[in-house]
Amino acid sequence: MNLITRILQVSMAVLIFSASSFANEVNLYSGRHYDSDEKLYSKFTAETGIKVNVVSGKGKALMQQIITEGNSSPADLFVTVDAGNLWKAQKEGLFQKITSSTVDSVVPKNLRGPNNEWVALAKRARIMYYNPRTVTEAELDGLTYEDLANPEWNGRVVIRKSSNMYNQSLVASLVANHGVDATETWANELVANMARKPEGNDRAQIMAVANGEADIAVANSYYIALMLSGKKGTEQQAAANKVVPFFPSQNGRGTHINVSGIGLLKGPNTHNAVKLIDFLLSEEAQNHIVKNSFEYPIRDGVNAHPLIAQFGTDFKQDQTPVSSYGEFNPDAVKLMERAGW
Repeated sequence: MNLITRILQVSMAVLIFSASSFANEVNLYSGRHYDSDEKLYSKFTAETGIKVNVVSGKGKALMQQIITEGNSSPADLFVTVDAGNLWKAQKEGLFQKITSSTVDSVVPKNLRGPNNEWVALAKRARIMYYNPRTVTEAELDGLTYEDLANPEWNGRVVIRKSSNMYNQSLVASLVANHGVDATETWANELVANMARKPEGNDRAQIMAVANGEADIAVANSYYIALMLSGKKGTEQQAAANKVVPFFPSQNGRGTHINVSGIGLLKGPNTHNAVKLIDFLLSEEAQNHIVKNSFEYPIRDGVNAHPLIAQFGTDFKQDQTPVSSYGEFNPDAVKLMERAGW
């Protein structure tokens, strides 16, 4: 992004938030790309009288914008996907502690950042999708992420590039549990088992399995529901009906969990910002989030969307602290690069 574009972005934020010190406002920079979130913010305004001003963009660009704005930044909250991104923002010193009884009671400790400076709003599992015509029940029995490096999966696995943050966090979680050397050995063997050079997004991996290019794919849980919903067209809907989701590592640590999350910045409206965090963790907001994004709720007692719930919601979830995804991200990126991923 060139300097002129950055200056324009910062200037726009200043104009939008020129009255950001008003007691009835809160300023949010959001890297989530769900139109339904706007409806949530409108509900919050209707209930509290606090106006939510939103600047949307890609997570990395927004984080850089906050850094560029420095102490004059009007931003109160930063919303993004992947715990690794939230960790990086915290390492930049952008956040402050969230003091909230709602956070303490609703969000499990492994889904919060250090010092409660950021917390999860919704969960997404990084699961597997297999072709039921070419993968046997015996092969699935007790299957783990680590097992995809075994010889029987040679030429059968598809997964996104190593530049993808979801994959980086998955590998970082393996580093947290096994160390760098063991994880690098696994990565080398996984690359050797790939059916093709990594390409495309998560849905492209599912499509590859449906089209017979591979037998098993690694992709986020909500994509199967998105494809089945028809929102991405009839071709992807048909493909989704040809594959079966599978929750790996059920006899071990459990399925890898990542998050959409929110961090409390050092903006001018901290009190209102915490109110918005509490609202987003309320039963009303959690129901709204999961019904529109197909993610899993953070709050107990809230049901996942039927399109995702049909595959099961009581699966064993990895309890590795999501903050470790950022902590071990540099190790994960380097070993993936060395493996030629």
